[in-house]
Amino acid sequence: MPTTKVSDFSDLRDTFFSYVRDIKYATMITVDRGNRPRARVLLPVWEVVDGLPVGWLAAYKTPVKTAHLAGNPHTTYSYWNPRQNTVHVDALSAWAEDEAAKRHAWDLYTRGGPPGVGYDPVHYWRGGPEDPEYHVIRIEPWRIQLVRGSDLRSTLWQPTGKGVARDAVTDGPGPGVGERVA
Repeated sequence: MPTTKVSDFSDLRDTFFSYVRDIKYATMITVDRGNRPRARVLLPVWEVVDGLPVGWLAAYKTPVKTAHLAGNPHTTYSYWNPRQNTVHVDALSAWAEDEAAKRHAWDLYTRGGPPGVGYDPVHYWRGGPEDPEYHVIRIEPWRIQLVRGSDLRSTLWQPTGKGVARDAVTDGPGPGVGERVA
């Protein structure tokens, strides 16, 4: 079955949020210095900023995650449910150190992003967003693929133009987190 390709996130936004809301937990994949993948299950929250998806991941700043993201910010977040619906988010991920970003992510977790996805982070970080153990990863997708399990229909989002944190033409390495492709 051919893949439908779109460049406007709004073309798959509702399905993306529906799948994320249904599945909730994602497998985050990073790469170590030896180019070996490492997976862990976490719960990112999502929003749309200037028409583009942005994810936030509340996490402990472990030496492994820190080393992997410092060596290679390219990550994949993969969602799956037993109906075989899947979401694959290829992204650039980096620690967001500023207090405003940490507070923003905290609030998004508390109210749900999308609604129905999130939790009260105080269960893990009792000191609130100022807790020294509370850290946040900002996720800037450059490619999202949705696959519907009932018929294996696939929709692939790859944005183009200004404000896109990725290499819009190839699946190869793109710019660093925060860099924009004109």
